[in-house]
Amino acid sequence: MESKNKAIILPILDVNLLPDMDYTIKLNNIDNEMLNYLNDENTVNIALPLNKKVKLNEISEEDFYEIGVTFDINEVERLSDGYKIKIKAVDRVEVLSKTFNNTTILADYNIAPDIIDLTEADLDKALFDMKEIIHDLSRNFTEADIYIKKIDKFSNLNKLIGYLTQFMPLSIDEKYELIKLQSIKDRSLRFLDYLIKRRESIRFQLEISQKLSEKSSKNYRETVLREQLKTINDELKSDSKNKNDYRSLIEKSDMPAEVKEAALYEVDKFETQNPSSSDYNIIRNYLELLIKLPWKTKETEDIDLKNAKEILDARHYGLDKVKKRIIQHLAVMKLKKDKKGSILLLVGPPGTGKTSLGKSIAEVLKRKYVRLSLGGVKDESEIRGHRRTYVGALPGRIIDGIKKAGEKNPVMVLDEVDKLSSSYNGDPASALLEVLDPEQNNTFTDHYLDLPYDLSDVFFIATANSLDTIPRPLLDRMEVIQISSYTATEKFHIAKDHLLPEVISEHGLTADQLKINDSMLEKIISDYTLEAGVRGLKKQLSKLARTASEKIVIDELTSFDVSLEDIKKALGRHVSSHDKAQDYNPPGVVTGLAWTQVGGEILFIEAAAMPGSGQIILTGQLGDVMKESARIALSLVKSRLPLTGFDFKEKDIHIHVPSGSVPKDGPSAGITMFTALSSLVTGKSIDSKLAMTGEISLRGAVLPIGGLKEKLIAAERAGIKKILIPNDNIEDLNEVPDEVKENLKIIPVKTIEDVLREGSDISVPKAEYLFNTDTLLSESFSLNSR
Repeated sequence: MESKNKAIILPILDVNLLPDMDYTIKLNNIDNEMLNYLNDENTVNIALPLNKKVKLNEISEEDFYEIGVTFDINEVERLSDGYKIKIKAVDRVEVLSKTFNNTTILADYNIAPDIIDLTEADLDKALFDMKEIIHDLSRNFTEADIYIKKIDKFSNLNKLIGYLTQFMPLSIDEKYELIKLQSIKDRSLRFLDYLIKRRESIRFQLEISQKLSEKSSKNYRETVLREQLKTINDELKSDSKNKNDYRSLIEKSDMPAEVKEAALYEVDKFETQNPSSSDYNIIRNYLELLIKLPWKTKETEDIDLKNAKEILDARHYGLDKVKKRIIQHLAVMKLKKDKKGSILLLVGPPGTGKTSLGKSIAEVLKRKYVRLSLGGVKDESEIRGHRRTYVGALPGRIIDGIKKAGEKNPVMVLDEVDKLSSSYNGDPASALLEVLDPEQNNTFTDHYLDLPYDLSDVFFIATANSLDTIPRPLLDRMEVIQISSYTATEKFHIAKDHLLPEVISEHGLTADQLKINDSMLEKIISDYTLEAGVRGLKKQLSKLARTASEKIVIDELTSFDVSLEDIKKALGRHVSSHDKAQDYNPPGVVTGLAWTQVGGEILFIEAAAMPGSGQIILTGQLGDVMKESARIALSLVKSRLPLTGFDFKEKDIHIHVPSGSVPKDGPSAGITMFTALSSLVTGKSIDSKLAMTGEISLRGAVLPIGGLKEKLIAAERAGIKKILIPNDNIEDLNEVPDEVKENLKIIPVKTIEDVLREGSDISVPKAEYLFNTDTLLSESFSLNSR
C-alpha cells in the first residue's frame, strides 16, 4: 500500500462516492483556507463521509467513517452562497488519523484500492442484471425514458452504483456499506440486494394502490348515481310536494303553544298561496326557520371541574387568574342545576387568547360553539333581523347562530363588542341590551321571527380589547374578566408548547425538519415582536416555517436548524424598539411609565425653562387629562417650592413627552411631571434607574392608577431598578409575575413628599407649614400688643 502524509479532508454527508465516479458537490460553508488547500496541486483531497448531520465548526473525529476516496477537482464555480465543485473520484483510501485546524481537517491515510475479484464476463453480467431490474422498475413510471437511456450508457460498475444510489431511499449507513466493501464482488451483490428489495417494495405499493383505486372508483360511481337519483326525485317532487308536510312537522315539534299557534296560522296562509306568488317563498322560508330552530333545551351533561381545569391548562399557558374565575363560574353552574345562561366579558389586548378561551369553555361544557364577529357592525338588523315585509329579509345573527348550532344552549362568542358602531340604521349595541340581560332575554324577539325566543340557556361570552367604547348600560349586563398582556416568559412557553407545533403542522413540516432552539425562540420574542399577545409571534414563526419549506423542497435539505443568521434573513430588521433606561437623566428629566394596548412602556417626561412671561408649553400630542396633570404639577411646585430662587414670572416652562407622533392621555403621569418640574427648579437630577407612576391631586396626594402589571413588566424590561407606585395599588402587585417583582424594588407612596424623599434629596415642606393661619395670627397679635 502507498502511504501519504499530506491530505485534506472534505466532509460529505449522504453521498455515495466510489472510485472513477464524476460528481458535483455544492459547498455553502467553506472558508478561504480550505478552498486554497483543495486547489493546491501538492495536496491530496479526500472526500470522507460523515455518520450524521453536524455543523462544520462542530465536527469531531467520532463524526467520520474511516473509508473515503481521493478526488481530483475538474472545475470550481463561484455561487452567491458558496461554490459548486465538479470532482472525479480516484482511489479508495483508509484514513488513519485526523488533525483539526479550525474548519480545516488534515489527515494521514493509506490507499486501499478496490479488490477486482470478478472476471470481465462477471462484471458485464452484474451490469446487465442491474440494468434489467431498473428497466423492470421503469415500466411503472411515466417519463422514465430519459433516465433509462442514461443508465444504458454506463459501462463502469462503480459509476452505475454511485448514480443509482442518488435515487434510492438508503440510509447513511447503507450507503457507507457500499464504500466500505473493498471487494467488487461483495459490493455488486450488496447493491443487487438493495435493488431487488426496492423492486419488491414498489410492486407491493402498486398493488395496494391499485386495490384502493378500484375501491375508490366503485365508491365514486355509486356516489354519483345516488346524487343523480336524488336530484331526479327532488325535481319530480318539487311541484307535487304535499303542503301538509309543514303542518305535520310543526305538530310534532317541541315549539311552545304560543309559537305553534302562530306557525300553524302561517301554514294556513301558505296552503292558500299560489306557488308563483311572491308571498309563497316568503312564508315557506319562514316556516323552515321555525322548524329548524331548536325549541327544547338539550339535557346538559354534568360538569367535570377536574377535566375542565386540565383542558384549560392544556390549551392556555398562564392566565391563572382568568382560568380560576372561569372554574369558579363553572362550579356555580354545577351546584345550581337550573342556572340560566351566563354572560362573561373577556377584556384584553389583541392576541391574548380571548376567543380561544370561549372555544375551550364550549369543550368543557360539551356544548356547540358559535362565534359571531361584531367588529364594524353598525346596523341594528344584524342583531335583531329584518322584518319580513322587506325584500330579502333575514333573521338576525343571534337567531341564525342558534339555528346553525342546532341546540338551544350553545356557547356563543360575541367577538369585538367594543367595535360596534351606530348609524342611521340604528344602534346594534342597544339591540344587544335585551340579548345580554338575563331578566329580558328569555323573551327575545327577533324582527324576522316576530315571536319570543328564550335565550336564557345560551352561555354568552363577549370579547373586547377595551372597555372605553362599550356603552355603560351594556357593560353593566356582563361580568368583566380582565386578560392582561403576556410576559416574555409566558410568550416563550406559549410559543414552544402551542404555536411552534401548530405552525409546523400548518406548513406540512415535522418537528425534525424545523428546529428552533430555546435561545433562538427568545431572540425572536425579544427583537421581532412588539405586542401584548402572541398573534404577531405566530406570524414570525410562520415566516421561518416558509423558509424551512423552501430549503427542504428546493435545496433538498433533510432538516432546517434555525440560526441567528437565518432569523435575520427571514425576519429582516428588528421591529422591537422599546425604550431603555438612560445612564444619566439631567435635571428636568424623569422616567415615567405608560400603559398601551400592546403592553407597557417607559416614557421620559422632559421639562426645560427659558426666559419668558410665566407661560407653560405642552407638547407630545398630550390629551386633555394629561395636560391637566401638567398644570396641577406646576401649581404644586409653585406652592410647595416657593423658596428655590426660580422666577416663575420671568420664565416659560416647556414640558415635552416623546414620542411626539404617538397620542398620549391619562392622569398616571402626574407624579412624574411633578418630579420633573421639581428637578428643573432645584437643578437636582433624578436617578435614571428610578421610574414612577401615579395621579396627583392639588393637596399633594398620590392617587391610584391602572395597568400596573404591564407598566412593571415594561420597567423591568427597560432596566429600571426602583419603582414608585401609589399606596392604593399595593393589592395589584398580586397580579404581577414573581420574575418581574424579583428584579425591582417597588416602593408605595402616599404623598408628593414621599415621592421626592424616595426619588431625590429634594425636601418639600408640607402645606400647613407654608400657610399656617394660627401661626400668622399669633405673630400678628404679638406685634399689635406691643
